[in-house]
Amino acid sequence: MFDGIIELLPDILKAIGETLLMMAICLTTAVIIGGALGIFVFLSSKGQVLGRYRRTNLVANGVINVVRSFPFIILLVAVSPFTRHIVGTSIGPLAASVPLSLAAIFYFARLIEQTLRDVPRGVIEAAEAMGATPMQIVRQVLLVEARSGLILALTVLAVSFLSYSAVAGVVGGGGIGDLAIRYGYYRFQTDIMVTTIVLLVVMVQLIQFFGQWLARRMDKR
Repeated sequence: MFDGIIELLPDILKAIGETLLMMAICLTTAVIIGGALGIFVFLSSKGQVLGRYRRTNLVANGVINVVRSFPFIILLVAVSPFTRHIVGTSIGPLAASVPLSLAAIFYFARLIEQTLRDVPRGVIEAAEAMGATPMQIVRQVLLVEARSGLILALTVLAVSFLSYSAVAGVVGGGGIGDLAIRYGYYRFQTDIMVTTIVLLVVMVQLIQFFGQWLARRMDKR
């Protein structure tokens, strides 16, 4: 059993590196774009400081709901022409990062909006009464008050998209999922399948442990 694992150790290490690359790209994109989108959707909802942009809020909510309704494997195939236009190919970890990032943006945006709704309305109103601008409310109130919840939201995103990155292996996206499909499924190498499962479980546990630990540290309550 271990002979097959040792023989494929370079491929296993390469697969781990490809998975980490996909995760780094999609999480970074989600935090920057999805975070901003989620904050806007919250601020432009009824009764908030940007409530005058209600129509834009409805459009943004609609787009988020539509993209999130797509099963990832279908989204992966549907955006393949766009992926080829961006990176020049539809296979490999960089290509898989495009649909992963697209899905992560809207997934994280919804998580951010829901997390910010836990911030007491009175705190926001107090900041408004003192003349704070929307940007100051975001930086000095929302992100501070909700920092623990935001870390947990990012943790949920990372765990979810680790599994999504494995799904990308079905269409040649690279990473641990691709290794499991090529060796564990097509070649019936049970040892490699078990190894990929163990790797994913370990990675999920590490992400979950670190995320919960950091959230507890940042919780000001």
